[in-house]
Amino acid sequence: MSALNKLRTISLFKDNKDYHFDYPEVFVLLLTTLLIALHFEFNPTSITLLVIICLPSLMILIYNYSRPASFWSSNIVVILLSTVIGSMQLCPVLLLSLALLIGYRIIVSASENRLKLIIVAVVNIGMFYYVSTILNGTELNCNEGFLPIAVLLASIVTILWQFANIYYKYSSHDQTIKQSRQRLNTMVTVINKLTRFLPPQVWQPIVKLNNSVEVTNKRAKLTIMFSDIAGFTELSDHLSSDNLADILNTYMQCMTTIANKHGGVLDKFIGDGMVCFFGEPHSRGARQDALDCVAMAIDMRREMRNLRQKWRLLGFEGLYVRVGITTGYCHVGNFGSNNRLSYTIIGKEANLAARLEAIAGKGEILISQKTYDYICHDYDCKYAGTYQLKGFDDTIKAWQVLDPDINKGHLSKWVDHTLPGFNLHLNFKDIQNYDYQEIKNKLNFALEHIEKEEKKSLPDKETKGG
Repeated sequence: MSALNKLRTISLFKDNKDYHFDYPEVFVLLLTTLLIALHFEFNPTSITLLVIICLPSLMILIYNYSRPASFWSSNIVVILLSTVIGSMQLCPVLLLSLALLIGYRIIVSASENRLKLIIVAVVNIGMFYYVSTILNGTELNCNEGFLPIAVLLASIVTILWQFANIYYKYSSHDQTIKQSRQRLNTMVTVINKLTRFLPPQVWQPIVKLNNSVEVTNKRAKLTIMFSDIAGFTELSDHLSSDNLADILNTYMQCMTTIANKHGGVLDKFIGDGMVCFFGEPHSRGARQDALDCVAMAIDMRREMRNLRQKWRLLGFEGLYVRVGITTGYCHVGNFGSNNRLSYTIIGKEANLAARLEAIAGKGEILISQKTYDYICHDYDCKYAGTYQLKGFDDTIKAWQVLDPDINKGHLSKWVDHTLPGFNLHLNFKDIQNYDYQEIKNKLNFALEHIEKEEKKSLPDKETKGG
């Protein structure tokens, strides 16, 4: 769209008080017909032309003073201008002067209307030229006196004034675009910051589809996971706030990445714990939701091994993740008031997941019977027992999800073993091919030291035995 069209589009949305008169050609028309009447000493033809032109011009002046330009108004102005040109039998100076005004009006009109206005102008000029020739019988002499110079100057001044006005509008429009772009960039930056406080499944439909936001919720079948860091409370008593925050932020960053990878909705962080669920707003079916949730929990447990190794080197021992998972019906949606909403879950199954997490051991993933029924064919599980949990009248059966590699022997992708003074952690999924030799060298070096230390300890044992 051209700059002129942009200006015209914007003008449609302004208040009436912002409009100005968009047809200064009307003043030139009135001046021209008056000068023609003076030039021809108010003969019948000039008086007729004055009346024919003045009445529509005055109507346009009154009607369009506080209204934006329109095709029909532009069409009438072009007809009036071409009428004067034809009636004056294509007088060269008048033709040039008024044709400039017609050309300007065609240029500033919408592109789809330009051809129509050109046709109207040509037809009207030809028709009135023919009529004027018949009525007058002789060629009109309009090249002498002040008439042609006055009309030409008036036309030039009008066109220059209009283009100066367009330039001013364009400059203002350009400044408005820059300001709007700055505001838009600011809004995008703010939205990007705010979206970090909400799950992607919640904010994306609002931002991309402009979905309504209101207090609403529904009952749906979900698979819910509660997790926290076992040993974190005890460790927090001995750590500075900086170290504590660093550990917690690192943990949450890694767990959030895993949750997003598996498509889980990260409901909230609760201290060192987190709540995720599958099934809303985009469910893949109850069974697949349960499988996705368990796969996410296993990845979190594996990632915790990596984190534990890093923290152990920094002197922070004994941090394990524990997880509780269950499947069942809950209410999910926007809870709160019209001023403050929270997208969360409420229901007995959510409480059950929290209770299972509380009784899970270090590094354990406990699931309810309902979740076990969905995932037992895909994951190895061990019966953990029957528990009487707070808030539940009936006893709850729980199952422990085993690592998928635990029964694969030498094909296991994980080796993690810890003894006093000994810590071995291997993650074959992350080892690069060019690192195997260096790992073997380090292991051989460690084995040599172990053998030396073992030989040193043998005389001591024999002496004690003797």
